[in-house]
Amino acid sequence: MNSVILQGSGIDKVVDAAEVFQLPAPEFRVDNVRTTCVLYGQRSFARMSREDRIRACYQHACLRYVLRDTMSNQSLRNRFGLPDERAETVSRILRDTLDARLVKLEDPASGSKKYARYVPFWA
Repeated sequence: MNSVILQGSGIDKVVDAAEVFQLPAPEFRVDNVRTTCVLYGQRSFARMSREDRIRACYQHACLRYVLRDTMSNQSLRNRFGLPDERAETVSRILRDTLDARLVKLEDPASGSKKYARYVPFWA
């Protein structure tokens, strides 16, 4: 699984690298002087906290959006390195991220949950 972003901000590149190596999502801390990026070492999906998973889901949606694509249950499973049998686990993460208002349905009028696509809240 190789992903390459040729253009974009440093943040795009950091998020992409975390996805390629299936690391926990980086944390960005912003104050009035600087933005600091906290990178986390390898951690299994089972050891990621609920907050880690929501942050990864949001960042995955952002990365897909800047790459002119959308997030789906399948793309998020790939991001976490989970098999198809874990679709319900990923659906729960998507619901939690929707509840946190960090992502939204690309097409709210679509009634399909199976083929739902998601974009960042600001898109």
